[in-house]
Amino acid sequence: MRQGLLTVAIGGMGAIGYEVAKALDRGIGGLRLVAVSARDTKRLGERIAGFKDKPACVDLEALADADVVIEAMPAESFDHIALPAIARGRVFMPCSVGALLSRMPLIEQARVSGARIVVPTGALLGLDAVRAAAEGQIAQISIETRKPPRALEGAPYLAENGIEVSGIEQPICVFDGNAAEAATAFPANVNVAAALALAGVGPERTRVQVWADPRMTRNVHTVRVEADAARFTMTIEGSQSVDNPRTGQLAPLSVIACLRGLVSPFRVGS
Repeated sequence: MRQGLLTVAIGGMGAIGYEVAKALDRGIGGLRLVAVSARDTKRLGERIAGFKDKPACVDLEALADADVVIEAMPAESFDHIALPAIARGRVFMPCSVGALLSRMPLIEQARVSGARIVVPTGALLGLDAVRAAAEGQIAQISIETRKPPRALEGAPYLAENGIEVSGIEQPICVFDGNAAEAATAFPANVNVAAALALAGVGPERTRVQVWADPRMTRNVHTVRVEADAARFTMTIEGSQSVDNPRTGQLAPLSVIACLRGLVSPFRVGS
């Protein structure tokens, strides 16, 4: 911590990272953006050119010099950000939540180093209720994701299975499996399912359906929970990011809210 502030570094200046960086530059009490990193260094420089308090442009591993490290890049860059941050005992905030599902030993590493892994809610809702229900017994939990076909284009699962979604006229279910499988099949599309799995009963027991639906203009997620304490169904319709249709506009706002929670003297929710 420097000058009484928590310092923040962001890996990625895309649809999530850039919005979070702008919010920090506008000012969030108790936090200061000190470093950013991205694959496209030219675009990175252009994006921060007008910042009032310009952060340093650094390599991914150097992000761990900050107190709080935010990962907002494609999943293949995850380890380059996560491993140094956790080894040095930082607060690590991943946006590629699906990448955590195959890296659960990182939680034990964080316990040893004193790091904290803080997962933002992202484009989902009701994780407080899911976490509370998981303190008791959850019999079933599932999430159905419906997206405009354009938001699913380029997903590895579609390419590997020869599934074409452009030009479809009726909704089609392109995936039906568990959250662990979904995270591999759709690394850029179902971080919400990974967050739900981590909050609830784990990736193997969390059922996931992914639909390409030409009727949709938003990303729609419906969560269904059967638990001893409660039975509930939650649906959220998120507007897509202008920069990236695979990302909802709520995702960067969730990271900003999560950051505020690190320094706020008042907090609502568990």
